[in-house]
Amino acid sequence: MQKKKTNKQKQMEARNSETLDQMSQQQNIDEEDKTDTKTRETEDPLLPSSMSETEILRAVEVVERNSIAISDSFSSLFASLRLALSQVTSRSVDHVECFNEAAGRLQESALDSATKGNLYINSCLRLNEEMRGIDALAMQLKVLRRNVDALDTAVNSLVRLH
Repeated sequence: MQKKKTNKQKQMEARNSETLDQMSQQQNIDEEDKTDTKTRETEDPLLPSSMSETEILRAVEVVERNSIAISDSFSSLFASLRLALSQVTSRSVDHVECFNEAAGRLQESALDSATKGNLYINSCLRLNEEMRGIDALAMQLKVLRRNVDALDTAVNSLVRLH
């Protein structure tokens, strides 16, 4: 982009120097031909005495060329700005889509984690309920073991007596 601007600037500077050269050449010619200038002054009082019609037409042509160059430069600038804006907008849309996708995945992961956490808590509560019944069973086993021990002792006593 910088090279284009530099080239356009160089072109405009060259045109301006051409214009200045043409104008100074024409002024030299006009100074040599003072009689023609006097005639022109009497014919058209609106024209300056130092410029002829050809000089004015040449100056207008130079201004027109410079205007076209400036117009082209502005068109190029606006096209460049339009492209940059389009790229920025496109990137912004891409970033928003990426953010939405990441947020959606995070939401899915959070819901999945919450579901698994609830299952774990429910399993712990069920296990706690089952463990309460095991305490009563453990007490029954202790009583049964005492009874078995007492029975074993009685059987051993009977076996020794016989």
